[in-house]
Formats: sequence, C-alpha cells, structure tokens
Amino acid sequence: MNDRKRRLMCIVAHPDDESLGMGGTLAKYAAEGVDVHLLMATRGEKGRFGRAETHPGPVVVGEARTEELLAAAAVLGIGQTAFLGYMDGELDQADPAAVVEKITGHIRRVRPQVIITFGPEGGYGHPDHIAISQFATAAVLRAADASYETGDLAAHSVSKLYYMAWPPSKWDAFQTAFKSLSFNVDGVRRVAAPFPDWAITTRIDATPYWQKAWQAIRCHQTQMAIYSNLEKLSEAQHLDLWGLQEYYRALSLVNGGRKVESDLFEGIS
Repeated sequence: MNDRKRRLMCIVAHPDDESLGMGGTLAKYAAEGVDVHLLMATRGEKGRFGRAETHPGPVVVGEARTEELLAAAAVLGIGQTAFLGYMDGELDQADPAAVVEKITGHIRRVRPQVIITFGPEGGYGHPDHIAISQFATAAVLRAADASYETGDLAAHSVSKLYYMAWPPSKWDAFQTAFKSLSFNVDGVRRVAAPFPDWAITTRIDATPYWQKAWQAIRCHQTQMAIYSNLEKLSEAQHLDLWGLQEYYRALSLVNGGRKVESDLFEGIS
C-alpha cells in the first residue's frame, strides 16, 4: 500500500450518521482524491421503515438500510464501506474487547492518517453514538501498539483523531426541523449537547459539496419520515448544516495549538 496516499476513515454507528453528520466533509475529501473509507457499527435494524405502521423486523429493515447506505456512499464518493456486524441499539452492551479488536483490524488494514467519529457526548446522548466514540478512540491506541496482535496486520499509528463538534448554530438549524432532538435512556431525557464555539479546533469548508451531502441524506428513504422537515429549511440553513462542518481535534501526532484548522490533514506530510 502506498503510505503517501491520503486516507480518511469515518467510524459511526448507523446508516445515515455518515451523511447527516459528516457528509460534506466526506464528499469534499473524496472529490480531492483522498481515499475515503466508512466503517459502520450496525445496519440500523431498529430504525424506521418509511411510514409503515408496523415494523417489519430487523432483518428487513437492516437490508433496506444497507442498500440505502451503499447508495449514499456512492454519492459521497466513499471508496469502501465495511460493517462491524452489531445490532442497532445494543452497541453499548457489546463486549468492548471484541469491538475494539474488530475496529483495530480495520484501522491496520486501511492505515488511515485521519479518523473521524462522534464526540464523547454522542451528539444528543445516543448510547450507540457514545459507544462508537469510545470504541474508535480505544482502537486508535490499540492499532499503534505493536504488542497487540490482529492476525498478520502490522501496527499503525493514526496521525489525527477527530470528534464531530457541532456548535450551537448547527444544532439550532436541526432543532428548527425536528423541534426537539433528544433521546430517552433509562428514564432520563438526553438532549443535544452543542460544543462551545471556542472549543472547536477545526472548521471544514465543504460549501461546494453541500448538495452532494443533501443528496446522500435523501438516499436514506426509510428514515425520511422523520427527516421530511429538513426539506423545509432554507438554503442558508442547508449550507450551514452540510457545507460548514466542525470538529474537535482529540488527538494529533503532528500539530497542536489554538489556531483553528481548515484541513483535517494539516501537519501531515
């Protein structure tokens, strides 16, 4: 493998996370010739099935959402999509060592310089989002540890790890569409937790690609019953959501400081 080729890996929990969360970023880097990979923890088996009143079961929903994801990935220019094989809604109950081992294997095979995933708050407290953030972070450490074996795959040090870090303005646009973006866990209502503007380390200008991101989102037709209000947003709000994307640089072996980056690969030669 050519180690000078720029490679980006996105690690998320459900089909549609990649488009709703990082779609503009993935489309931008793919268009610039970066080798973009997507690692998906589940197939979204417990999600909606359009406007069907009766859920047809996890197998049917999972198969439909997989096809939607592959269509969205093609729109975004993602080179390869892989699945970890866990059940939607149960990721935080999976064996941590097993999940981390799987992710480590994918990191060592692909050898990305940059990984993007959810932040520790999981956006709005979704347990699967929180779990994949924790597992991906642990796998970055494991992948660099030469004493940790994953078959015949050599150790690999990821240069930079980023967490999605939406500021208040981004969440405000989402709230306009969804009214209340929240998740109930163990009887406790969790709500969206925006990053303060001062904590954002990286702002990606993907404005030429926001329409690709929106096109990818619309590939997830089984979920459009809850996304339909996004259609009513103004072009300026769409541009803010999909064209301007923010991250928190959780780990970097190549740079630092408080200067806000405009490139995930900044500092990587």
